[in-house]
Amino acid sequence: QVQPVESGGGLVQAGGSLRLSCEASRSINNINVMGWYRQAPGKQRELVATITNSGYTNYADSVKGRFTISRDNANNTVYLRTVYLQMNSLKPEDTAVYYCNARNRYGGSTWGQGTQVTVSS
Repeated sequence: QVQPVESGGGLVQAGGSLRLSCEASRSINNINVMGWYRQAPGKQRELVATITNSGYTNYADSVKGRFTISRDNANNTVYLRTVYLQMNSLKPEDTAVYYCNARNRYGGSTWGQGTQVTVSS
């Protein structure tokens, strides 16, 4: 398996919270950037948030203050393996398929199969 594996999607009411998880394949090493992207029906895939192995984070304006991307520091490794996306104050417009992306220092990039997030009004 080469693709990252996402989990944690589901159905939630507006104002609720969800936490997404993404674990990158161990067949890929030296991952220095991981991120979450989303694609709503009829729309292009868009950036949600990214995190680098040094801890630098970047967010889409639409999720700033509501979503938080973080990494798993349990193994205290330099490079990334597992990241999370904590989503609070969810809105119906956050409804989309959320995809995880992992990029390594050699330019390799892999995408997960996506996890559905549905926010009801």
